[in-house]
Amino acid sequence: MSMGGRLATVLGLFLVAVGLVVWGVATLLTPGVPGGVVNFTNTQAAGQPVNLTVQTVGAIGFGSHPTWVSYLVKDPRTGQWIHDTSWKLPANTVINMTVLQFDSGSPLRNQEWGQVQGTVNGAATLNGKSFSVYNSNTGNGVGHTFAIPQLNVSVPLVGVNSNANVCGAGPCQLSSPHNVETFSFKTPGPGTYNWQCFVPCALGYLFGNGGAMSTQNYMGGELEVVG
Repeated sequence: MSMGGRLATVLGLFLVAVGLVVWGVATLLTPGVPGGVVNFTNTQAAGQPVNLTVQTVGAIGFGSHPTWVSYLVKDPRTGQWIHDTSWKLPANTVINMTVLQFDSGSPLRNQEWGQVQGTVNGAATLNGKSFSVYNSNTGNGVGHTFAIPQLNVSVPLVGVNSNANVCGAGPCQLSSPHNVETFSFKTPGPGTYNWQCFVPCALGYLFGNGGAMSTQNYMGGELEVVG
């Protein structure tokens, strides 16, 4: 093979390698779209806790409703952020939740939603500090809640400073202002359990309860608990 041919081959292989790297990075940074149930039943040894990470964003940034607030979940296999709020979980198992909260907040209309309920120890952590009640009339208020009514689980998700909320679209990166909340709850026996946000956050809709608040894959979803 001539020198020119060898150089062309090397250059071609280099471009292929660069393309694969770019594709891999783009896959991790680009959210997947709803396509079924995100499976958490085979990510750990039987009987061991499941780690589940989500983020809340002020605007999803794509799809038919790009300005709607939304949850995204981290795929346990690939680490990719998925725009899907239906999750398959093992029964009778502790679920360790991590919530990356990128959205701003406001005072609650009902202060009951500022209480932590139904978690393993009756508390949650906010940026590493334990709390059982959050006064939404202080600080940056509450942006959302993660609540599973059938399991009496409810956790307020504290908002970030609205003036610093620079994440324009999901998925947000850790470089953007956010709060980290953690808590654990235990799944019951097999069944389907709805979860949702109870803080009205659908701007432009009557009482803030339409739009994203009442649409699957935005501010609510399902837990498919299996044996």
